[in-house]
Amino acid sequence: MAAGAAGLAYSAGFEARSFRLRRVTVPVLPPGMRPLRVLQVSDIHMVSGQRKKQRWLQSLAGLRPDFVINTGDNLSDTGGVPEVMDALGPLMEFPGAYVFGSNDYYGPRLRNPARYLLEKVSGRHGLNGNAPVVGVPRNPWEDIRDGFDEAGWLNLTNTRGVLKVEGVSIELTGLDDPHIKRDRYAQVAGGPSGTYDFSMGVVHAPYLRVLDAFTADRYPLILAGHTHGGQLCIPFYGALVTNCDLDTDRVKGLSRHTAEGRTSFLHVSAGCGTNRYTPVRFACPPEATLLTLVERQ
Repeated sequence: MAAGAAGLAYSAGFEARSFRLRRVTVPVLPPGMRPLRVLQVSDIHMVSGQRKKQRWLQSLAGLRPDFVINTGDNLSDTGGVPEVMDALGPLMEFPGAYVFGSNDYYGPRLRNPARYLLEKVSGRHGLNGNAPVVGVPRNPWEDIRDGFDEAGWLNLTNTRGVLKVEGVSIELTGLDDPHIKRDRYAQVAGGPSGTYDFSMGVVHAPYLRVLDAFTADRYPLILAGHTHGGQLCIPFYGALVTNCDLDTDRVKGLSRHTAEGRTSFLHVSAGCGTNRYTPVRFACPPEATLLTLVERQ
C-alpha cells in the first residue's frame, strides 16, 4: 500500500508535470533542400488552472521553429479555451497548422482505466466497433478553431493546405479524428501534388487505416498524437496500450510504416497532458517534439 501510494504521488505530483522537449532528426527532404525545424505539440488536455503547463508551452516559442503542427486534443475542460489560447499565443506567431482530436469536440468522462486493456483485446477503440457514448458534454471547439484561424494557422480537417516558410512551400494533408470516425481520406486521396517542395500527412489518432492510406499515397512523413505514449508504462518494458490499433512498439517517437510496398516515417507524440480524471503519468513524461527534417539519403 505504501509503495502504491508513493507511485501515485510520483506519477501525479511529479512526472505528469515534468515537461520535456524531445529532439528528432528525420531524413525526408528532397536533395538540396535546406533543413526544416518543425515543432509538434499534441494532447495538451488543458484544464483551467494548469499554470505550469501554460508557461512551459509559451517557452517553446524560444526554439524559433520554422513552423508548428498541433495534432489535437487541446482541451480537457469546457472552460479551458482561454488557457489554451494563452499557452499557445507565442507559438501562433509562427506559421502553423492543426487537426482536432475527440477531446476538442467532447468533454472527458470518468472511465475505468481497465477498459483500455479490454478494448485492446477486443480490437475496438473509440467509435471503431464500440457503441456511441451518450450524454457527453460538448466542448467549445469552434472557439479554438477561430483563434487558430485568426492567427493564420491552417485548418487541416479532411483537407489540404500549403505553408510558405522563407521561400519553401510545404504541402500538408490532414484528417479529422479517426478515433471517432470523422476521418474522410477519400476527400484528400491522391498523394502529394508534386508542385511543392515537400509534402506530409497530419492526423490526431494513428489508426492503421489512415497510416496505410498516407503511406500508399507516398507521403514521406506522417505526424500523429493521441496515444499519450501509453501514459502508464512499465519501466524497461514500455506501454501496455495505445488506445488505437497501432502496436505498442510504435506508441511514441519516430518509426517507419509500410503499406503496399512503400514506406513512410511516422512520428507519434506522447503529448503533454492527460485526461482530467486520470492526471497521472508513469515512465512516460509529458513532451513536445522538435523535429529537424533533413535531406533523405
